[in-house]
Amino acid sequence: MGLYLAIFDGDDELDGVEVGSYADFSAFRSAVAVHLEGGVAGSRYPTLMLHSDCDGQWSPDESAVLAAELAAITEGFMDLPAEPLGEGWKPGVAKSLGLRPANLYDCFFDVDGEPLLDRFMGLTQLSVERGLPILFQ
Repeated sequence: MGLYLAIFDGDDELDGVEVGSYADFSAFRSAVAVHLEGGVAGSRYPTLMLHSDCDGQWSPDESAVLAAELAAITEGFMDLPAEPLGEGWKPGVAKSLGLRPANLYDCFFDVDGEPLLDRFMGLTQLSVERGLPILFQ
């Protein structure tokens, strides 16, 4: 089962990010905890880390806080070495698009090969601008 984060205005979808599986999202959050939070999930980035990934949402107010967290995570991941992409869909997408991760930031991308942190940041900005929540689908 995949995780899709989206913003809707009524019935109209404004934007969405297909993260991959819930396990992919868990791997992303695990990397944040291990590399940037000293192994204590939520100690530095509680809006991202302590939020349930089961049919929830981030409100526009939470999205503003999440944007700041994602900016700090992006900066931290840029300074860390790349890790193996593991198994599943990621190695195939990386190969087909010619992606060669140079740092930890590059290791996390959506199913289209777009940087995951950039895509999340775009959702947070849209959420704040439009006053609409980011929904877990």
